[in-house]
Amino acid sequence: MKYISTRGGCQEHTFKQVLLTGLAPDGGLFVPAELPRFSLDEIRSWKELDYADLAMKIITPFIGDEIPTDKLRQIIEESYADFDSDEVAPLTKLKDKEYILELFHGPTLAFKDFALQVLGRLLDYVLTENDQRVVILGATSGDTGSAALEGCRHSDRVDIFILHPHERVSEVQRRQMTTVPGVNVFNLAVQGNFDDCQRIVKAAFADQQFLPEGRQLVAVNSINWARILMQIVYYFSAALRVGGPDQAVSFSVPTGNFGDIYAGYLAKHMGLPVERLVVATNTNDILHRFVSNNDYSATDLSKTYSPSMDILVSSNFERYLFDLFDRNPETLAAFMSGADSQSRSVSEQQWQRVRDEFDSASVDDATTCAVIAEVYAETGELLDPHTAVGLKAARDCLNGHGEPAITLATAHPAKFSDAITAAGLAAPELPAHLSDLFDREERYSVVANELAAVTGFITDHARR
Repeated sequence: MKYISTRGGCQEHTFKQVLLTGLAPDGGLFVPAELPRFSLDEIRSWKELDYADLAMKIITPFIGDEIPTDKLRQIIEESYADFDSDEVAPLTKLKDKEYILELFHGPTLAFKDFALQVLGRLLDYVLTENDQRVVILGATSGDTGSAALEGCRHSDRVDIFILHPHERVSEVQRRQMTTVPGVNVFNLAVQGNFDDCQRIVKAAFADQQFLPEGRQLVAVNSINWARILMQIVYYFSAALRVGGPDQAVSFSVPTGNFGDIYAGYLAKHMGLPVERLVVATNTNDILHRFVSNNDYSATDLSKTYSPSMDILVSSNFERYLFDLFDRNPETLAAFMSGADSQSRSVSEQQWQRVRDEFDSASVDDATTCAVIAEVYAETGELLDPHTAVGLKAARDCLNGHGEPAITLATAHPAKFSDAITAAGLAAPELPAHLSDLFDREERYSVVANELAAVTGFITDHARR
């Protein structure tokens, strides 16, 4: 399998190269040169596989023989061994043909664990093989940071620096990052929003001269292709348990950075029968406005009860646009260069293609809390605010459709007690392994919203 950049300005890369590169040298994102496609008979034959075996079927074509099969299987099995559900990604039925896909059973209680537990082990394998040390740099709107730290903190060949927007993540999210021990772990609270953090990361990747000699940056954000790859698996897993591939299914995905729903889009184009994909957003609704009204204009960023979706610049959207523009890098670059334009749209024909793939909805905080309270009263299931946004979007967009509707539950409700109490419910307790979280010592540094402040910190603290 070879990988190309969405900007078309660099040579093809292998999987290992993409793993260690993150952002392409030309500023684009890596995508497979071709997608593998599975037949219905092949997918049907996977019904009885456990999660690790299913993952092997799906990801092996993307990796080929670059990692030996037995080593890859070991990485996958170890990555999911500590999830607190034997199913890894269990389904909960709320009512007829309405399901919640629970993606919060990993060590940091969020869907990011599915990819980052694997990514950390893949990096260990490749860095050891290369006798190499790297600096990991990532930005988080809440959940990526803790999952990245948990997945990578044990590596002797890595120093990891995670940026989060100061005072714009939940307290549990912050403490999950800032209480992680280790001489190679650094948390930076940037005096800005998530888009600022993301902008700084991309700028640092573009010019890495500040790094110690012999080092390079590695991405843990979903700009790293391995993140997207591992998220494809749970779409197949969920569909197979509700009748797929003989029964088409629809998915509603709470999303801000477009990575999780892009994985669903790939699953569909790899042969999984998916009827509709619903883009669920909070009031930071640039993706909803694009899908529903062909409006990709910038607006001000709002702070909400679902902070992991408080994003306006969706990094992974570029990967989808690359396909929408028929993989023409010049057309994509021209569109992306208008990032600060007050009004951006695609052609009518292109927008109809978007509408053929996606539905969308935007859900405000009041409605989010109302959904949390309603579902708890009706079923006893407690939803986190992101999942509540996804469920409301599913009900708005898929009501009356005949296929099963699966909403991705992206985080544990205990991570967002403010939203739960605002819904009139008692704050949920943290699971046992995090019960002492508020007693643990925090370590983080507040830095200015400037590239130089971040790169200077890395220069001072990365191990030589």
